[in-house]
Amino acid sequence: MIVSQILRGKGNAVLTIAPDASAVEAARVMHERRVGALVVRRGHGKLEGIISERDIMTALAVHGPEATERPVRALMTPADRLITCNPSDTVDRVMAVMTDRRVRHLPVIEGGRLAGIVSIGDVVKARISETLAEVEAMTAYVRG
Repeated sequence: MIVSQILRGKGNAVLTIAPDASAVEAARVMHERRVGALVVRRGHGKLEGIISERDIMTALAVHGPEATERPVRALMTPADRLITCNPSDTVDRVMAVMTDRRVRHLPVIEGGRLAGIVSIGDVVKARISETLAEVEAMTAYVRG
């Protein structure tokens, strides 16, 4: 299975937040939409970075309550350090990258543009689905 198949199943909508929004606003959106990360960009402009729950927790640990008023741009992983994938990447490759780099969300870039986002949950779900299909195929083969 490849990333484009995951996006076909879950859709390619991406929740975004402006770089000048506060950390509290980012946390509120993540909580309300039940997601662990937001892509940072202005409107439909270029990708500026990503902010995750982990980024906000780290800022709270380092800066205390004042971190909540900091702008997203001060807490996010900027685009030049962002780990991404592309639609043709395999689930196994994406899973390995997420594990090795200790990230749970990867923006999907196609032709220099944001095409979606995949989470570790999306990847695990796809891998489980793939494994179940293999088991069913093997069972059908053995039963002949």
